[in-house]
Amino acid sequence: MGGRNSAVIIGASGGVGRALVAAVAAGGAHGPVFALARSPESLLEPVRSLSIDVTDEASVAAAARSVGETGPVGLVIVASGILHGPGIAPEKAIRSLDPAAMAAVFAVNTLGPALVAKHFLPLMPRKGRSVFAALSARVGSIGDNRLGGWYSYRASKAALNQILRTLAVEAARTHPELIVAGLHPGTVRTALSQPFRPEPGTPGLFSPEESAAHLVRVLDGLHPRDSGQVFAWDGQPIPP
Repeated sequence: MGGRNSAVIIGASGGVGRALVAAVAAGGAHGPVFALARSPESLLEPVRSLSIDVTDEASVAAAARSVGETGPVGLVIVASGILHGPGIAPEKAIRSLDPAAMAAVFAVNTLGPALVAKHFLPLMPRKGRSVFAALSARVGSIGDNRLGGWYSYRASKAALNQILRTLAVEAARTHPELIVAGLHPGTVRTALSQPFRPEPGTPGLFSPEESAAHLVRVLDGLHPRDSGQVFAWDGQPIPP
């Protein structure tokens, strides 16, 4: 996935994020690997841990400045996200919609990656292959919505997909070899999916390490012509 530019994984304390940090670091294709999270943990070299709150622009800007001191960034993966938590749960019907909860979901799932793009895109090289990716979800596809429900989460991921598409259009003018992509990791055995997880053995149900390996493989196979699309863990494009 590029030369010796640095790699940045945001949301590195989550299950998929942590596995992506390990996979990218083990791949050896990059220089410094940065693991960014709201509460970063001490990790072994060559991984460098930094604090970030994707809902706070000042925090995102500070993290970008720290990363930028080491040189260009060839890979950014935003793996942060929220589906449920205190006062937040996927809605089964419109009567359950809570504006405050919906705003909190959008702040993490949509505005967060947009702020990361705003402050990290200037660190990415204008020549040579580089990748900006964010974890999306199949339920963010408008064309693939057959079941309804989950208003806040679906809408936040659909909005994220539009941000990624718009970023791809803009970046193509200044970074012609930059690939912008959304990634659907499948259903991963993490705290995020635990209340909604299908039975073991269900296709598309992975450990964090399996999912990370799939996603890295997908990113490795993308080309600039793929920029702006969302891809599932198996490399198949997901409809808008």
